[in-house]
Amino acid sequence: MDALVIHAARDLRVEDVPTPEVLPHQLRVRVRFGGICGSDLHYYQDGGFGTVRVKQPMVLGHEVAGVIEEAGAAVTGFAVGDRIAISPSRPCGACRYCQQGLQNHCLDMRYYGSAMRNPHVQGAFRREIVIETSQAYKLADNLGDREGAMAEPLAVALHAVRRAGSLLGKSVLVTGCGPIGALVVLAARRAGASQIVVTDMGDFPLRSAMKVGADQVVNIAQQPDGLAAFSADKGQFDVLFEASGNERALRGAFDAVRPRGIIVQVGIGGEMTLPINTIVAKEFDLRGTFRFHEEFGIAVELLNKGLVDVKPLISATVPYRDAGRAFALAADRSQAMKVLLDFD
Repeated sequence: MDALVIHAARDLRVEDVPTPEVLPHQLRVRVRFGGICGSDLHYYQDGGFGTVRVKQPMVLGHEVAGVIEEAGAAVTGFAVGDRIAISPSRPCGACRYCQQGLQNHCLDMRYYGSAMRNPHVQGAFRREIVIETSQAYKLADNLGDREGAMAEPLAVALHAVRRAGSLLGKSVLVTGCGPIGALVVLAARRAGASQIVVTDMGDFPLRSAMKVGADQVVNIAQQPDGLAAFSADKGQFDVLFEASGNERALRGAFDAVRPRGIIVQVGIGGEMTLPINTIVAKEFDLRGTFRFHEEFGIAVELLNKGLVDVKPLISATVPYRDAGRAFALAADRSQAMKVLLDFD
């Protein structure tokens, strides 16, 4: 069955990969749509990120939705024809972190389309995939498959918002408005934030942020001092979500965050040098956020009930055989947020 296999930077091929036999507790799924993530872009453009490099052919992708074509003999609760979103996260369930409910820190995690392990964990950008029933989440009849493929990045945003604690009535700043930053805006609004301000270097992502709930946007490229108005009285924002992974964005927001404000670092970039004296003097609470676990099910539930709308963030849908064009478009933040691959 066709799959998108990365061999090295810029070397992405459509190849025939075998579909394994369906075991009693498994499902065979026909993938319909898959979203191109930032990590997929890094593998395609650079052959990896940081110390993580593609060392062997690997199927890309981890943001997918599809339809069940075969159910194992012992499967209950799912049937052929059910439309589902697929969680790419497969924690072991047995290590000490899984036992503590911290499955996103599993010591034996197998996450679709990841070169962090050797051999690599094959991904989900394929026309057909066999999954565990624990990875399947039914989509409502009134929800499109495209929106279903957005469950994974939405889960990332929900976990980030959960890491901040209660946002009810809080003033929130989001720096960096790629797909995850925009979904953080959506999630923060749903969580009760009273004011959401977003910064970015481009107009297109800022317009997208407005569509999903931002109250105000600032183009830092055009207004380098655009956050100065929020720096009065030691800062105005209760919570900062830093979604760019850029040191300058993080440091530049410190003056706008009030004392004892919460900073959630969402974006991953290079190593940063932080002004520790400022963190100490303003008593900031600096928190990381990594992937998700139960938030995937929450994401699907919110989508199914129409409580969040991710459609404004879907910029284009491209046939999987035209993956080169799709990846080029996904990398162009002047005209695209989330680009989906069509595997039908």
